[in-house]
Amino acid sequence: QVQLVESGGGLVQPGGSLRLSCAASGSIVSIYTMGWYRQAPGKQREFIARITGGDSTMYADSVKGRFTISRDNAKNTLYLQMNSLKSEDTAVYYCNLVRGVTYWGQGTQVTVSS
Repeated sequence: QVQLVESGGGLVQPGGSLRLSCAASGSIVSIYTMGWYRQAPGKQREFIARITGGDSTMYADSVKGRFTISRDNAKNTLYLQMNSLKSEDTAVYYCNLVRGVTYWGQGTQVTVSS
């Protein structure tokens, strides 16, 4: 069983930055593809970014150039650095890990508002 726990969300003004973390149980962060998704009220969950075991990254067009996905293998933690935040980035952010099945964390709320 894989457990993922997100943290780092909060309230930030437009143009600000936040770094989300996703702590995984076990030494698995470096092996499997992990990603970030978000879900805004009334909308479907959408892909934000992913990183493979081979360090290949991919981003949604809406966040490209503003968000950066990375991981610390020693800490078994996935990160999402979010810069130049906009009000439309407001959502619950989820991390996931694909190992045969897809595991999800519980989510962390990000609110971008002045």
